[in-house]
Amino acid sequence: MAGESHGVMRPEPLFDTVVIAGVGLIGGSIGLGIQQRFLARRVIGLDVDPTVLEAATGLGILDEEQLQAGDWLKEADLVILASPARTIINSAREIEPFLRPDTIVTDVGSVKGDIVKTLGHLNFVGGHPMAGSERGGILNADAGLLENAVWILTPDVETNFGALKKVRNFVEELGARTIEVDPIQHDYLVAVVSHVPYLAAVALTNAVANDRNRNLMMLLAAGGFRDLTRVASGSPRMSRDMVVSNKDAVREALASFRAQLDTLEDLLDDPEVMLEHAQSAKRSRDSFPIVKRSLLPARHELFLAVPDRAGQFAVITGALSDAGVNIRDLEVVGIREAGASVRLAFETEDALDTAKRVLKEKGYDARSRGQ
Repeated sequence: MAGESHGVMRPEPLFDTVVIAGVGLIGGSIGLGIQQRFLARRVIGLDVDPTVLEAATGLGILDEEQLQAGDWLKEADLVILASPARTIINSAREIEPFLRPDTIVTDVGSVKGDIVKTLGHLNFVGGHPMAGSERGGILNADAGLLENAVWILTPDVETNFGALKKVRNFVEELGARTIEVDPIQHDYLVAVVSHVPYLAAVALTNAVANDRNRNLMMLLAAGGFRDLTRVASGSPRMSRDMVVSNKDAVREALASFRAQLDTLEDLLDDPEVMLEHAQSAKRSRDSFPIVKRSLLPARHELFLAVPDRAGQFAVITGALSDAGVNIRDLEVVGIREAGASVRLAFETEDALDTAKRVLKEKGYDARSRGQ
C-alpha cells in the first residue's frame, strides 16, 4: 500500500517535502501538526539561528535543518513563510531563485495587502492563522494552537486555483477552519479584532502603570482587567511590527473605536441610554462563537497512522485492551485515501508509554506529542 515502508503503516502524505522558513512559535506549531498528522514525508526548517533549528529537531518538528537558501529548495513542494510579518517579503525574495515553478508558497503573516500584491508572481497563496500565545519561541510550539483555529486565506485574481485548493486542504488537515477573504478586507478585519485590542491593552496597562495610585490599582486589578489587557504580555517587537505594518487599516479602526468611546463618554449623564448600549454589547458578546482549541487533553496523547483496511480500529482497541490500557478518548483527525490519522488520549503517562509500545509492536506508526 502507498505510504508503507519497512513494515510501518501510515497514510499517504499530502506533500513529499515541506519547508518551514522561520521556525518560531507558529512555524514550529505547524511543523508539529505536519508530523503528528503525517502530512509530509519530510519537513525541512530554514532559519538563520542554528540553536532554534537544533531545538526544533530535538522536539521532533524537523527532519532536516538549513541555515540559508540554496539548490536544496528545488525539492520543496510547499514552502511556508513563517518568519515575522515584516520579513516575509524579503524571505520570499531570498528563496525565489531556487524554487521550482510548481512549488506552492504560502505564509502566516498577520497583514496581507502588501505581501499578496508583492508575491503574486509566485505560485503563492496568502494565509493567516488566527492563533498564537503570549509565550513565543520554538520551545512553546504546540500543534494544539491550530486546532479549530480560524485560518484566513486571501486569494486574489492572480492566485492559482489548484494551489489554493491544496493549501486549503493542508490547513484543514492541520485541524484549522478556513475562510477566504480579499487581502485588503483581511487587513481591516484584523485591525478591528486584533490590532486595536492590542493597542487598547497597551493603553490601559500604561495608564495604570503611570498613575499615582499605581500600587493600589495593581492590587485591585482582578480578572476582568487582566483578561482585557492579556495581549499586552505578548512580544512587544512583534506586536509593534504587526500594527505598524497595517497602519492605514489600524487608523481607520481606531477612528471607529474612538467614536464609540466618545459616545459612551457622552452617555455618562444619560444612564438609560447607556444601559441600552450596554445591553446591546452584552447581546453581541454573548453571541460570539465559542472556539474549543482542542477536543482532547493536551497531555497523554498519541497520534497514530491507520491504513485504509477493514477492522483496523478493532485491532487497535483490542491490542490496548489486552495490555490493560484504557483509552480515555479517540478522535479521527484526518482521513485520506490511503488511511487516517487518529489521536488517542490516556489517563496517565504510563498508559501512554504502554500504548505506544504495544502499537509499535503491531506495526503502527505511533507518536506522542512533540515526537
